[in-house]
Amino acid sequence: MSKILTFTRFSVRDLLVTAGPTMLFIAAVCAVAYWLVDPAPPRRVTLATGQENSAYGEFGKKYAAALAKHAIKVTLQPSLGSQANLQALNQGAVDIAFVQSGSTEQAEAERKGLISLGSLFTEPLWLFMREDKAVTQLTQLRGLKINLGSEGTGVPRLFKQVLAVNGVEAGELEIGTLENTPATVELLEGRIDALVFSSAPEAPLIQMLLQTPGIKLFDFVQAEAYTRRLPFLTHVTLPRGIVDLGRDLPAQDYQLIAPTATLVAREDLHPALIDLFVQAAGQIHGGTGWFQQQGQFPSARYTEIPVAHEAAKFYKDGPPMLQRYMSFWLANFFDRMWVLVVALGALILPLSKVVPPLYVWRIRSRVYRWYGQLRTVEQALEEAPEGRRDEIYAAQLKRLNEIEEMVNQISIPLSFADGLYGLRSHINFVRQRVLSLMEARAPAVGV
Repeated sequence: MSKILTFTRFSVRDLLVTAGPTMLFIAAVCAVAYWLVDPAPPRRVTLATGQENSAYGEFGKKYAAALAKHAIKVTLQPSLGSQANLQALNQGAVDIAFVQSGSTEQAEAERKGLISLGSLFTEPLWLFMREDKAVTQLTQLRGLKINLGSEGTGVPRLFKQVLAVNGVEAGELEIGTLENTPATVELLEGRIDALVFSSAPEAPLIQMLLQTPGIKLFDFVQAEAYTRRLPFLTHVTLPRGIVDLGRDLPAQDYQLIAPTATLVAREDLHPALIDLFVQAAGQIHGGTGWFQQQGQFPSARYTEIPVAHEAAKFYKDGPPMLQRYMSFWLANFFDRMWVLVVALGALILPLSKVVPPLYVWRIRSRVYRWYGQLRTVEQALEEAPEGRRDEIYAAQLKRLNEIEEMVNQISIPLSFADGLYGLRSHINFVRQRVLSLMEARAPAVGV
């Protein structure tokens, strides 16, 4: 019974041997397509932040913590500020960075391959000075010692534009280039008259200076006019008492002008990472603040750099559907499955027409190869010399018996049995020919 079952069942082994290389080839092509055509997101990304004790530095830590929940390592790279970050992006030294609006132009950003993930928060221009300086207009800054920071911060470029619309040349001031922390020390010690920051109010130095006796904040009473002359600026109000209601700090409303901080990346940043950073931005900057309402930020507005498609989609429709219900990596896996579908569709259809004929050929080859043995026997009969024919006939008859014995051990599916029985009949046909030749030789030998 076991032999009958072996003979009649479908040959899984032959199918696997035949289709195996094809299946491995399809799997290899799908794997290559999955990892190269739509590669997995990198697990490390570099974010350029800002100086120590700056808002960029503090927010950078929050982004690192948010992405760490998804097993993404964010390496924070401190810098002088916006201009230095922009330069690092252009050089490919970082993947993503905080950049202040007005730092570049749209055409230049497109040429350098930069994309915006949206604006995050306003960065008011804070002009702190010693209280004994009676300055109510920027034209009164002429001749004073004022620290703007290094060119890498973006503040010098911004403040010089503000001075220019007031008709004040930068050369008319004694401009310092110290970083924020040492510049603050210089101001408190009275060695400089004023300093300029452009930062979110969360920056520790801003918080400290707003509460330091003897230091006052400049009130941009013409703030609305500045926004008309410099379109990348917005008019914001620092409300009375916002710092400390109990002590009534500040004791009045202050009008300020503010560019916005944007998250800028290189255009080759993986789309899945863009989704993660934008979602993190929504969590970090989406609440209310000193200068913003609930849900005002992050936003696709207030940026001169083209907004990435994935970011624009997030601001319009929210997070990708799969990421609302499953983990980031699992959602990313299913999102990339379309590559496998395309690869499988391109390969399975043509290869499915190749595998069945190969399977049939493999089964039938077990039978067909014995026809070569039969042909060898027939050639031996035809070429046998007169003096050795009896010996050769007997040897070939023995060879036929051996062939038949081995053929009887062949196991093939029942659907191919006609070929096996045909082979056995042909073996018998050749045997009868050999016997006929041997019988024809017998009378001659007897004579």
